[in-house]
Amino acid sequence: MGCALTPVDRRDPHYERLSLWHDTVETDWTPRAPLEGDVEADVAIVGAGFTGLWTAHYLAEADPELRVVVLEAETAGFGASGRNGGWCSALFPASLPTLAGYADRAAALDQHRAMRETVDEVVRAAAAEGIEADIAQGGTISLARSRAQWSRAKAEVKEARAWDRDEDDVRLLSATEATSILRGSHTRGATYTPDCAVVHPARLVRGLASAVERRGVAIHEQTRVTAIEPHLARTEQGLVRARTVLRATEGYTATLAGERRTMVPVYSLIIATEPLPPEVWDEIGLARRETFTDHRHLIIYGQRTADDRLVFGGRGAPYHLGSRIKPEYDRDEKVFARLYATLVDLFPVLVGTRVTHAWGGALGIPRDWCASVGLDRETGLGWAGGYVGDGVSTTNLAGRTLRDLVLGRDTELTRLPWVGHRSPGWEREPLRWLGINAGLHAMTLADAEESLTRMPSLVARAVAPLLG
Repeated sequence: MGCALTPVDRRDPHYERLSLWHDTVETDWTPRAPLEGDVEADVAIVGAGFTGLWTAHYLAEADPELRVVVLEAETAGFGASGRNGGWCSALFPASLPTLAGYADRAAALDQHRAMRETVDEVVRAAAAEGIEADIAQGGTISLARSRAQWSRAKAEVKEARAWDRDEDDVRLLSATEATSILRGSHTRGATYTPDCAVVHPARLVRGLASAVERRGVAIHEQTRVTAIEPHLARTEQGLVRARTVLRATEGYTATLAGERRTMVPVYSLIIATEPLPPEVWDEIGLARRETFTDHRHLIIYGQRTADDRLVFGGRGAPYHLGSRIKPEYDRDEKVFARLYATLVDLFPVLVGTRVTHAWGGALGIPRDWCASVGLDRETGLGWAGGYVGDGVSTTNLAGRTLRDLVLGRDTELTRLPWVGHRSPGWEREPLRWLGINAGLHAMTLADAEESLTRMPSLVARAVAPLLG
């Protein structure tokens, strides 16, 4: 396996080296002007990823007179918004039973319905703004490649029916049906949902940044916020005073003063192949550019790009003590090698295929694995995040919800059960380092256990309550 990229540090302006997506977006990576001195605004947004930019977009659209300022430590799309696997899906990190526990069954289903609608909204909004992001709505296929995985696939569909989710939401596929879409090795069947669009995330986030600027939003890059206080964002270049200050920092939340235990940054790593010829894709499938995964415990995810590469990622990188985030953590050669081995195991036709890009980045995980959005009117402080890797779509829902909260609207969105939810803080170190990494190792062990016993993992059952 050959990996062409090198890590980027803060002193290196070559943002195009961060990932395949950064390398293949038609953009000028020259940073926008930083903040110069103190300013006042109606809304200050900390973070120019999807959450911050969708929020700015919908606020500026709803009220063009609002003074909206976005503050970004690096450049728009630097973090997870520009580096992810390119799934815009209806996945929400907390389960329906968990959401029902926060409110009731109807509210949980409302949240699920809102997530499904959000996939269409992202597609619509991108088209309306003229953003070319290589979007294709092919849905997601999740293969079952062992007896234990097939049991989980059937259980997933059974539970969906118990929640009145019918076949246009999620359905079970036979082996024949599954391989007509994706010809993974050892396939016993699959689950399929239409609620996913594949995207080029960097094109989407960079296009969104340009779109909000056209609407009059000010974006200050190379402007690191060090602390957020009531009606105030402190930066290294000056103060931004605003009626409302919104935190949209996701995996970088721990870098803010007082937020070290709010969200932990956990790394997800990805590889991308060279463009594959038609005869190879005839062996693999994904004719409609479906996203794909399987029902193992340690998460994997993949997509077929518009230029016929295969992008494939997964968990497995360690959590770093003290919630540290460093450029060198974006790469882990052992994890890259495991990803490549997993990819070849899935699709033996790829043996010897060259990997041209390999990268990683931090995603944000709250202690209860439930994303949330909210606004404290007394302090003017708002937030959104905790997407656990499911943020390409959820950020859009967050942006529309924050718009309604900031404007004081009572809407269907502001009544969803994730609104106002407060996740507990993570344990102090070294307990969270021990616990998170033990959980990651447990998922790897659970998959190995199932390959040996051909039965559902006892290890997975034991640690599931700890992992959301």
